[in-house]
Amino acid sequence: MLQKDIEEKYICILEDELVPAMGCTEPIAIAYVAALARKTLGVIPDKVELIISSNIIKNVKSVVVPHTGGLKGIGAAAAAGIVAGDADGILEVLSNIEEDKIPVISEYMKNTDIGITPSDSGYIFEIIVKAEKDGHKALIHAAGNHTNIIEMVKDEEVLLKKEYNEDIQFAKPYRDLLTVERIIEFADNVDISKVKNLLDRQIAYNTAIAEEGLKGKWGAGIGKILMDSYGDTVFNRAKAMAAAGADARMSGCEMPVIINSGSGNQGMATSLPVIVYAKELKVEDDLFYRALLVANLVTIHMKTGIGCLSAYCGATSAGCGAAAGITYLYGGKLREIAHTIVNAVAINSGMICDGAKPSCAAKIASAIEAGLLGMQMQMHGSQFYGGDGIIVKGVENTIANISRLAVMGMSQTDKEIIQIMVE
Repeated sequence: MLQKDIEEKYICILEDELVPAMGCTEPIAIAYVAALARKTLGVIPDKVELIISSNIIKNVKSVVVPHTGGLKGIGAAAAAGIVAGDADGILEVLSNIEEDKIPVISEYMKNTDIGITPSDSGYIFEIIVKAEKDGHKALIHAAGNHTNIIEMVKDEEVLLKKEYNEDIQFAKPYRDLLTVERIIEFADNVDISKVKNLLDRQIAYNTAIAEEGLKGKWGAGIGKILMDSYGDTVFNRAKAMAAAGADARMSGCEMPVIINSGSGNQGMATSLPVIVYAKELKVEDDLFYRALLVANLVTIHMKTGIGCLSAYCGATSAGCGAAAGITYLYGGKLREIAHTIVNAVAINSGMICDGAKPSCAAKIASAIEAGLLGMQMQMHGSQFYGGDGIIVKGVENTIANISRLAVMGMSQTDKEIIQIMVE
């Protein structure tokens, strides 16, 4: 049996990670910090300066900000947060914007001095918003992740100051306790009533936006194209539902999702394939919930060493998580799930992240297909072995290699991607 204190810490991880967000999380993070700056200042500023790390610029450049009438980019996100955002909503900061505020956001952008400067701190995730009006000033500084506020200042008064070390930016509480073996043991034994509400919300939110993505005209329509092209098999439907959710979300759909590891796309790619397979297999609710726990925690485990932003596409980790959860639905345990994960990363670990935009839906479909192929390989007695490229003996060792590849090996790739996008 898993130790009780570890079980409680795993539940804390889930409560920390499986939270709602409306819109792509990087522009929403900007909107949140900007809304907090306005709240701290006490009035709508007439001058705004944003200092943003390059990875944030990459992920905000091409995605529609919800409730703005189709506006894109850093300025739109900041303006929306300042004019109409609810800072108390955190990653749902733009959820309750009324229709009459939408033209006001656009007008504010046109008539306000909003400066945008790339950060030179070296932080991977950094947002600083400086707001001014009538000689009064406010500064809000976020670093490390979407909601980690490390500094708040009004005029000369320091309201908040927290230590921040980029070298340990990934060290969220308890993540070092995650292993594939422990995750499965946790899923096998936890009292589902302790996590049921979290999982029910994930099922409801992510299913709803995926269904909207299949019905409406969103993005490149990857979900629809998959269904029209390859038919209504469970394998294809698992990919199409996750892709459809991203179709909608990347194009400004004003519906919330439950995120995973700071990303709504990762949240959908992790959960929706498991939801589709559980329905197809007509499994009992208890097994369904436990499979979702495996999927979510495997994704979190794989993303912990990579960090929330990098040149390594997070959908790859989410595809592994989804496949791990589906393997659990079929009765797989440590051996089968470990082989599924290793097979999947061997197939698809070269996919880059070049920001949030409509093509994310296609990348999600690719990642889920790799995960499901990895699962089918182990079901047929086939696997990739240590020494096959970046694969080494042991699932934890392979996961560690993926972290090394993403953080160290792809750092220059990340810089080149950002340079190409800025040019």
